[in-house]
Amino acid sequence: MRENNGLLSGGLGMVLRNKRYIVWFYALNVVLALFGTMAFVNQAGTILDHSLRADRLLHGFDISVLAEMFLRPEFGPAIVSRMPAVLFALVFMFATTLFLPGVLQGYASTYRLPREDFFRTCGRNLWRFIRLTLAAGIVMIPLTAALFGVQGLLTKKASESTNELLVPGVRLAGLLVIFLAMTAVRIWFDLAQTDIVLSDQRAVRRSIGAAFRHTWRNVGRLLGDYVVITIVAAIVFVAGVWAWMKFVPPANLGGAFLVSQLTLLVLLIPRFWQRGVVVNYYLKNMVEPIAVQPFTPVVAVAPMAEGTVPVPIVPSAPPQGQAS
Repeated sequence: MRENNGLLSGGLGMVLRNKRYIVWFYALNVVLALFGTMAFVNQAGTILDHSLRADRLLHGFDISVLAEMFLRPEFGPAIVSRMPAVLFALVFMFATTLFLPGVLQGYASTYRLPREDFFRTCGRNLWRFIRLTLAAGIVMIPLTAALFGVQGLLTKKASESTNELLVPGVRLAGLLVIFLAMTAVRIWFDLAQTDIVLSDQRAVRRSIGAAFRHTWRNVGRLLGDYVVITIVAAIVFVAGVWAWMKFVPPANLGGAFLVSQLTLLVLLIPRFWQRGVVVNYYLKNMVEPIAVQPFTPVVAVAPMAEGTVPVPIVPSAPPQGQAS
């Protein structure tokens, strides 16, 4: 338990010492989200700017008005607003892949990482992270499909029972198992990313293998830390939604924007906290100790005349009053 607390507290300490990374990623997320939603805003504005029914969306949320807006021919095809959102989401994923190595290096540093070192680390590890992302997709996609397939078969079997509570129980247990399994796989590749950056490992397969061995040996410890952080994130999300519904009137757009963005900003902390946990684990368990060679004093030798036997010059005894 103390080891888990050490990883959690150490990872959180790394996050709090490097708060600027959270602010940078939040700003990047907001900018890309604005670009991604501009097409939808323009499409919706062509209808809502000239309709009194827009008041039912401004002072509340009427699903019928929203559905009617989507069905109006003036709104146009949905793909027009969907494609920019997907495009800028992919841009954010690429930006995360690009800048995450610098974040990991900053967490492992005992000093404030200079800007040039941050971007140098990002550039050096970009292609390695792309290869690792492809490897993660090769593992995660089939595994997720297989787990959901097994859950579907078990749910179908449970539906043949007369127990009405068996089906939701099996479905809930299946979702829990899928969540834990995919979290363990994520820990595996998070450790691989950390090893690639901090050991400057060019062979991605070696980092994947080393990360798998450590994840397998310490899966309970690391999985427990990730689950705790996920629960914290869920509490933050529920608190943000509750504050929005409790304190923000429907017509208060400024208040809604402030509460929602503050919630999103705070929700970034658990994501970076998990990265801090794996960096802390790496520094404690995956760094190879440096072998220390025994110290051999160098003995000065006086110049010799020809034919004489070399005699080492041994330092004289320390002066009186000094410890020997």
